[in-house]
Amino acid sequence: MKPPPESVIDVQGVTKRFGDRTVVNRIDLRVLRGEIFGFLGPNGSGTSTFLRILCGLLTPDEGSGRCLGHDIRSDRAAIKREVGYMTQRFSFYEDLTIQENLDFIARIYAVANRAAAVRQSLQTLGLTERGHQLAGQLSGGWKQRLALAACLIHQPQLLLLDEPTAGVDPKARRDFWEQIHRLAAQGLTVLITTHYMDEAERCHRLAYLAYGNLLTHGTVAEVVQGANLTTYEISGPLLHRLADQLRGQPGVEQVVAFGNTLHVSGRNALQLHQSLAPARSDPYHCRAITSGLEDVFISLMDTARDNFR
Repeated sequence: MKPPPESVIDVQGVTKRFGDRTVVNRIDLRVLRGEIFGFLGPNGSGTSTFLRILCGLLTPDEGSGRCLGHDIRSDRAAIKREVGYMTQRFSFYEDLTIQENLDFIARIYAVANRAAAVRQSLQTLGLTERGHQLAGQLSGGWKQRLALAACLIHQPQLLLLDEPTAGVDPKARRDFWEQIHRLAAQGLTVLITTHYMDEAERCHRLAYLAYGNLLTHGTVAEVVQGANLTTYEISGPLLHRLADQLRGQPGVEQVVAFGNTLHVSGRNALQLHQSLAPARSDPYHCRAITSGLEDVFISLMDTARDNFR
């Protein structure tokens, strides 16, 4: 009989407050070894705070659980040694070279055979020829590679990545994700926050956090199916006028421009169908389509309550 998959993250009821504002509200989450788990949400949703709790930088006000087998409250030092954490902002020394930055991080973690580890890290991430280049001279994509190399140099079991591809070009993003999937295939677990829907679709499972609350989680197919969202695609002339006409009608929850078409979605399929009567006659063409991940997340964002209010 096949043994159950091992949990790398298993937390219950995790809550964090700053003053009278709850930024993480009773989150339950389980992430399996070798899994790439996507964490999505609007700005201010609490994803970064949740990552800092998992890697031992913050203590939750409520809740319990384990990360890499260590208690998230009492074993924070042990967690830090076994986690690689890549922050949103580039956080390395710009007046040091790539090689010097990696050597510094390796010393912090007391990596054995430090010089060999730095050479191997440079080679693995394709940084060898740039090893003597100052970090401050790097483009966004190369800074991203340096940051990933630094996160991996102590051979962590869990990688926490906070919007790692923000501001880098499409090729750098693709190369980055190929590297992440190679690492996951070797058994490394990855929890990654992103605002890009194409990146979310590259994850094995994902969760959506809005203003501290976990709204949904599962595979992409499970998240889309669980939203119970009906979506129509409309093409034709002067779509901005039609969009203004449709907004606020019964059953119409969102009207979003997608290239030369409109996506109109709602959860009440009957009301939505009736309200789209103007779009089913010339000069428009209206057809039902499968709701996409972006349709679902825009809908979730529109219905979530901002905890700043």
